[in-house]
Amino acid sequence: MNGQPITEQPAATTALRLGTRRSALAMAQSGMVAREVTRVTGRPVELVEITTYGDTSRESLAQIGGTGVFVSALRDALLEGRIDFAVHSLKDLPTAAPAGLALAAVPEREDVRDALVAVEGLGLEELVEKLAGAGRPARIGTGSPRRMAQLNAWATARGAQLETVAIRGNVDTRIGFVTGGELDAVVLATAGLNRLGRSAEISEHLGTEVMVPAPGQGALAIECTSADTDLTAALAALDHAPTRVAVAAERALLAALEAGCSAPVAALATWGRENELRLDGVVGDPDGTALLKMSANGPIVLDESAEQQAAALGRALADRLLAGGAATLMGERAR
Repeated sequence: MNGQPITEQPAATTALRLGTRRSALAMAQSGMVAREVTRVTGRPVELVEITTYGDTSRESLAQIGGTGVFVSALRDALLEGRIDFAVHSLKDLPTAAPAGLALAAVPEREDVRDALVAVEGLGLEELVEKLAGAGRPARIGTGSPRRMAQLNAWATARGAQLETVAIRGNVDTRIGFVTGGELDAVVLATAGLNRLGRSAEISEHLGTEVMVPAPGQGALAIECTSADTDLTAALAALDHAPTRVAVAAERALLAALEAGCSAPVAALATWGRENELRLDGVVGDPDGTALLKMSANGPIVLDESAEQQAAALGRALADRLLAGGAATLMGERAR
């Protein structure tokens, strides 16, 4: 050995396996998280693409069980040890806590608003007025009963002509309905378009006075197994407490209404002064004939009980919505 001392080489750092759906948006979101996880842990992260039933089915979300169908395959991969952690759009997560899994982090939220992508870059009012002049309603596509309910309620309140069209598909497919002339506009989440670098295609951000977002919209959820306490602790560095607490209020409202992620329910929690949390809740009939809006406020101390405080606010507002007839508006209460 030429008389040279033998030095032991350090073992290569094992890459963490991040499970993600195959869509362009899911891959973009997972790539963002992967870079942050490497930054805080020093470990490389490899993306493991997993196809979910929600990605392959062409049926409506209501028919196949709501947006939880985008989550179950990733959760199975976690529990079977095929991946180390997963990234979800938080609005896709069922509200029931899964056995054996931990919500390790909720990073800081993106823009919560919905966005209109329309022909000629027209805003909602401009689009409706222009097509009314042509003697026909504006045809706007969305796969969300929540969006349908609020769009149709907006039109009804103004005596405007508007037709909502149920659609499925990824961002390219949906925007293609507009560029291909099949629809006049589509409504998508601003956060997704921003993460894909496609914000320039937005014709108008729909203010929350027009359209309250879905519970958890704009936020991501990072899950791992609860048994992996070291990874859970490491991922917690990416947690943003104000976001986590706000979405806890929104999701508690959704759970208390016993409504699925595809129900016509909207909720948005926003922070005011002195840790005051305001929660707005909306339940509507998809045809827009009735829309029930209520809000609640409460001080939240950002300590270990903050999520429980926020959840209590959500449940209290849900009780008021139910007393006001929310169950009737939702129709069959999906679980």
